Amino acid sequence: MQEVFVSGASGYIAQNIVKLLISKGYKVIGTVRTAAKGEQLKKDAGENFDYEIVEDIGVPNAFDEALKKHPHSYAFLHTASPVTLATEDIANDIIKPAVEGTLNALKSIQKYGSNVKKVVITSSAVAKIDAKNMNNPDAELVTGDSWNPITDEEGLLNPTFGYFVAKRNAEKAAWDFVKNEKVKFSLNTIAPTLVIGPQAYASGVKETFNFSVELLNSLLKMKPDSKMPVFDGNFVDVRDVAKLHLHAFESDVENFCYLPITNHFSIQTCADIIRERFPSLRDTVPVGTPGTGKDLYNKSPRWDNKRTMAHLENPIQLEQSVFDTIDQIVNK
Repeated sequence: MQEVFVSGASGYIAQNIVKLLISKGYKVIGTVRTAAKGEQLKKDAGENFDYEIVEDIGVPNAFDEALKKHPHSYAFLHTASPVTLATEDIANDIIKPAVEGTLNALKSIQKYGSNVKKVVITSSAVAKIDAKNMNNPDAELVTGDSWNPITDEEGLLNPTFGYFVAKRNAEKAAWDFVKNEKVKFSLNTIAPTLVIGPQAYASGVKETFNFSVELLNSLLKMKPDSKMPVFDGNFVDVRDVAKLHLHAFESDVENFCYLPITNHFSIQTCADIIRERFPSLRDTVPVGTPGTGKDLYNKSPRWDNKRTMAHLENPIQLEQSVFDTIDQIVNK
């Protein structure tokens, strides 16, 4: 049974990856921050999952001991990255941990991952897009080779800019490491846009969720006459993101940034879907102005991700993703 190492295994995207890996017959070793998280995931994932505790990925040599214990892993999927916007210390709480966590993983693989042939790093579309041109359809075409132009100094102005810089600098650091070191593995990255979709396991259904899923969950906490939140962009389903992580190490694709974007996302459109598909929620979810979500479609940046989507058969569309997410929440 081939072994795959997954850092940050208890995360939203990571759990969907773990679930898919095990369904495909892999043995999975995951890192988690606490034993409680590890035990819950082991209970959910089953006997082909085991875990190691890595409390802080930003500490030098953070992954050394975990990899020493599991020298047979063929692939290393690095999904772990601190995500917090509730801080005033942007440099130390957002940017530095993302970059150092990524480099720590690669350094440990280089030293102790003697059998690791494939490395996949979870990045983000914000590493590619200019935060100042988020709603400009005339902005430069964005591809997997693009980099957002926010300076490191601008990244310290607010947590959002800090997050954009963190994801870009972390991915760049990974590519530079592979370029400058005599590595024995290939690298691919996955840079998804907004990710929604159900939790991998029912235990993940709680009062609040990560940022993207909470956008949907928050609609269930409102009233029909509540002001419709304004948020739009592009989306991809979490299960498709998981599939691309597997494709990134199972295929012969190398040195490639996957840019998974399925179609447009707006809170108004999601509310319309919920009110149509869940009659029992019509008196709960805000009405807003039905049908106007599509008016935002042409205000998003232009993307070229044809090569990425060619690797993804029948991507899950927004309506199905919203339905599956809400159905899991209300019918747990």
